[in-house]
Amino acid sequence: MIAVMDVLTPPAQPLLKVEHLTTTFDAGKVSVKAVTDVSFDVFPGRVVGIVGESGSGKSVTARSIMGLLRAPGRVREGRVLLNGRNLIDLPEGEMRRIRGKQIAMVFQDPQAALNPVMRVGDQIAEALMVHGADAGSARDRAKALLAQVGIPDVERTIDQYPHEFSGGMRQRVVIAIALANDPALLIADEPTTALDVTIQAQILRLLADLGRELNVSIIMITHDMGVVAELCDDLIVMYGGRVVEQGPVRDIFANPRHPYTAALLKAVPRLDTAGDDPLIAIPGAPPVPLRLPPGCAFHPRCSNAVDKCRVEVPPLAPMGDERRSACWVAMAGGDVAPVAAEATMRARHGEREREPALRIEGLRTNVARPGGFLRTSDPVYAVDGVSLEVYPGETLGLVGESGCGKSTLSRTIMGINAVSEGRISVARRDVTAMEPEDRRQVSTTIQYIFQDPFASLNPRRTIGQSITEALNVVGITGAAAETRMVELLERVGLSQDYVPRYPYELSGGQRQRVGIARALSANPRILICDEPVSALDVSIQAQIISLLEELRDDLGLGYLFIAHDLSVVRHISDRVAVMYLGRIVEIGTAEEVYGNPQHPYTVALLSSTPEPNPDRSVENRTILTGDMPSPARPPSGCRFRTRCPIGPAFRSEREICNTTSPDLVETPNGQKAACHFAGEAEPGKA
Repeated sequence: MIAVMDVLTPPAQPLLKVEHLTTTFDAGKVSVKAVTDVSFDVFPGRVVGIVGESGSGKSVTARSIMGLLRAPGRVREGRVLLNGRNLIDLPEGEMRRIRGKQIAMVFQDPQAALNPVMRVGDQIAEALMVHGADAGSARDRAKALLAQVGIPDVERTIDQYPHEFSGGMRQRVVIAIALANDPALLIADEPTTALDVTIQAQILRLLADLGRELNVSIIMITHDMGVVAELCDDLIVMYGGRVVEQGPVRDIFANPRHPYTAALLKAVPRLDTAGDDPLIAIPGAPPVPLRLPPGCAFHPRCSNAVDKCRVEVPPLAPMGDERRSACWVAMAGGDVAPVAAEATMRARHGEREREPALRIEGLRTNVARPGGFLRTSDPVYAVDGVSLEVYPGETLGLVGESGCGKSTLSRTIMGINAVSEGRISVARRDVTAMEPEDRRQVSTTIQYIFQDPFASLNPRRTIGQSITEALNVVGITGAAAETRMVELLERVGLSQDYVPRYPYELSGGQRQRVGIARALSANPRILICDEPVSALDVSIQAQIISLLEELRDDLGLGYLFIAHDLSVVRHISDRVAVMYLGRIVEIGTAEEVYGNPQHPYTVALLSSTPEPNPDRSVENRTILTGDMPSPARPPSGCRFRTRCPIGPAFRSEREICNTTSPDLVETPNGQKAACHFAGEAEPGKA
């Protein structure tokens, strides 16, 4: 059960006390302050969230506490007291005995944190043996830990390698390693960022249960305000290497007293609001630690800044019981709510065209590797009978867990994967065969926006060269290409100054804007957006979402918007399709699917999505167990039945789910769902 712990009077002595911590990175005569004068307490059994954009100092603070700074980083000032003992003064040998024993850390990427050539059981046992345990007791303890974190069939899985585990199971192993020596403090650095929403919900519930049962204190570093609302008791907001606000989570969410905190909350899409409710994006980008602005570091992006903010750094001042804020405006009793720089409500392009620009009918994609000589391989359909339509001027959101076939579907549309069965029509032309003329039709009608804007840009080409190359492909050359390239940059909110720059000189949000400009070079009618904001900070994410909405409404573009964040999809989409194991299990308008989901998988996805609302009840939420089956061995009957909370695993009389695959049919609510018992599943009532 994930629940914000009851607000108790904290004990007199904190477990961890960070006092005036300042961390620098020194190179020659240049000294960069990554963390400046940071102070906070962590009390036993409490969960403290640390939030802020990339570069705010969150992870550097955690590594400073753990003594894991890499050269040339060093703690220049301050103390880190663990049960009254200053960790900063300890020699490395002594810190090694404390790490894992008294303080442990869970990293963001479990794949990188685990040794790929060691069995998972040996890796847990190693964490115990370095602190004095013998091999036999270490293995027994490893089994107990794997069971405690929810790994099934421990006798078998303890001898498996990390690559044989799913992402969620790998993260559970990392948590087991961290808990091996019963630490008093667990530092979790973005532990759920790389996970699907269903697996994220499992991990959050696990952390909450462990904190409550073992009385472990947790520092949760995250950019997800929904995770903070559901898991944390106290909150620390960092910006430019400083703490700008801190206090109880409920108080801060109800009444933020720093403009940055208020802006972060306004920039987060929510499940309970429609797309007509505009996001208020934070303008600009976070500052570089080497070039922090004078005064309050947030003032260049703050709509409430006054003259004093531009010249004097505000102290972290008390704002009533347990609340502190570093804001001159708040100290004077002023309003810190963000004000949109311009009206963000925009007129739509008009009524949806009657003819779709993209139509997919009964599409199947076989991703099995070809067999050898005189040998054939069994087909593996990552996309298995999908039918969709995308109209100009609308957004069709496509959601589902990793491995459900979303990206394979998009690659098949673009001709990267071959069509096994079915039909693809683009602008009324059947392009299924993907002959040269078909590919030209696809490339001039549909363009792709990738998840990682850095990987999708050539690091050796300037921004201007990358966009000009795309223009040359569609026949625009010479002076016309130069003019059009500048126009495209300005269209996505970048100036001519970016033309000679290279991708490494741009922020993540700026690189994504370049990717959008490049996609627009062909004057497409459809954009396939494959997780276009998942790699961005929440503030930059809001900017890109607003830009995409503006382009859709102004140019009449249609979007196939692929994402795992259901809140983002809710905000931007007109219609939503839910995909599971290669098939569409529910499709309808955003209002229908989110307001009254008919398929139990959709119910579970929505129930698992964290929301930035500390008052939301999560005691009876529906959280899926296990992982999605392999498309090489799909279950008989309904493909969701092995995890379905209303299926035969819980109601044995429902044999039809084992034997008969349900059709995608219209429900009384209006949308279509592929479920024999559509509409029965409700959050917490399965």
